[in-house]
Amino acid sequence: MSKRKYTKIQEIEPEIMSMREAGQTLREIAMHFGLEKKQLENLVNRHNRKQKKIDAGIMPRPKGRPRKDAQPRDVVAEQVYEINRLKMENKLLRDFLRLTGRK
Repeated sequence: MSKRKYTKIQEIEPEIMSMREAGQTLREIAMHFGLEKKQLENLVNRHNRKQKKIDAGIMPRPKGRPRKDAQPRDVVAEQVYEINRLKMENKLLRDFLRLTGRK
C-alpha cells in the first residue's frame, strides 16, 4: 500500500489496537494501513493516556469551548433556582434590618 497524506485514524483505532494485542509491531501495522510509524506511536500513546484517565475515574471531556445550543436549558429549574435565591436574599436582608433595630 502507498502512503497517504491524511487518514481518519480514529476510525481504524479498534482494528489497530486489536492488531497490537495480537502481537504485531507498529511497523507491520503501519505497512498494512499505509501509515507512518510515528502516527501509530502517537495513536497508541493517546489511547494509553485516555485509558489511564478512565481507570483513574477521570472521564474524558470534549476539547474546546462548548456550543451555545449544546444543552437545552431547563427553564423551570432555572426559575425555581432564582426564586429560592431571592427568598434567601430577602430573609438575609430582613435579619440584617432586625439586627440593626430598624424594623
